[in-house]
Amino acid sequence: MRLSAAIQNRGVKGLLFFAFWTLIGLSFACQFHISTSQAGLDVSWKQAISYALADWYVFAVLSLPVIRLARVYHFEAGKRGRSLAVHAAGSALFSGAYMVLRAWVGTWQSQAGFLQAFQPLLVKTWHFNLLLYWVMVAVACAFDYYRKYRDRELRTAELENRLAQARLQALQMQLNPHFLFNSLHSISALMHKDIEAADRMISRLGELLRAALDSSDAQEVSLRQELDFVKKYLELEQIRFGNRLVVRIEAAPETLDAQVPNLILQPLVENAIRHGIEPHARAGQIKLQASRQGDGLALEVHDNGEGLPQNAAPSEGVGLSNTRARLRTLYGDAHEFEMRGAAGGGLMVRVLIPFRTRNNGGLGAYIHESANADS
Repeated sequence: MRLSAAIQNRGVKGLLFFAFWTLIGLSFACQFHISTSQAGLDVSWKQAISYALADWYVFAVLSLPVIRLARVYHFEAGKRGRSLAVHAAGSALFSGAYMVLRAWVGTWQSQAGFLQAFQPLLVKTWHFNLLLYWVMVAVACAFDYYRKYRDRELRTAELENRLAQARLQALQMQLNPHFLFNSLHSISALMHKDIEAADRMISRLGELLRAALDSSDAQEVSLRQELDFVKKYLELEQIRFGNRLVVRIEAAPETLDAQVPNLILQPLVENAIRHGIEPHARAGQIKLQASRQGDGLALEVHDNGEGLPQNAAPSEGVGLSNTRARLRTLYGDAHEFEMRGAAGGGLMVRVLIPFRTRNNGGLGAYIHESANADS
């Protein structure tokens, strides 16, 4: 990107343009000197370089209007006949202009008259000039087509990125009402048993919704912020379950600044409560772990419920299916999401995503890759 930006600089472009034509002139000067030496003619290096550079610097000056003309009259469908006629006339003018300018430079180099310098050019260079004109047009058109291709590619990537962002926003908007509905349902059930507890849940729910709204525009937050939100959610659930719900959170210190999808843990914890705690009268435990594994961040939620029936596929509600879709959109193939029976009983849900902090990368590459894969 830095090289591309440098090339777009007008001064750098001018230097590259000058260097290109100088290199061609010097290569022809070498060929001219070697061929004349083999023919027994006494042509010095200074003379060879002087004549060759004079030739190609004139071509360089004349290439500027040729490039401009090629950009206007290109050979797209519906314009080929007109463009062909324009360039046929342009090639003749180009050849004539070269001979006039080169003859004028020749009078300055050899002190010869204009006609004396012009006549050999008319015989020797007319057809070469026509050929060179069409080479310039072909190269200019090729660069123009490549530039347009790159512009379309960038616009396509931008549209894909916007589509992915819109998809993520829609998924997140779907998750928030689902979470609110479940919380209100829990409060409604508690109202018939413990009004004070239900009142505390309403108060905590207000705090929780305020925290969710504060980060609603962010697709990623730090793990520290995500854990704070989950703790508020667990405080809400502990009012309902009391001593039946025991929570352990083990997050390695180096993981706290890692970026994670906003509201990624709440559906996992909610699923663990619903299937691991709620169906049983006994006390249940939920363990949430965060650790770094190489270049990845592993998030695991364990419960000590019944786990999965033998040979049964895990069922996914709105929260888990939404989480799976968000991870796929955010990271493409650069993530893992699995549900399996835990070694000591219960269910374990594991998410592995790239380990990144706010200072070492954004989501653009993952979103772009995912959008390309989906298309």
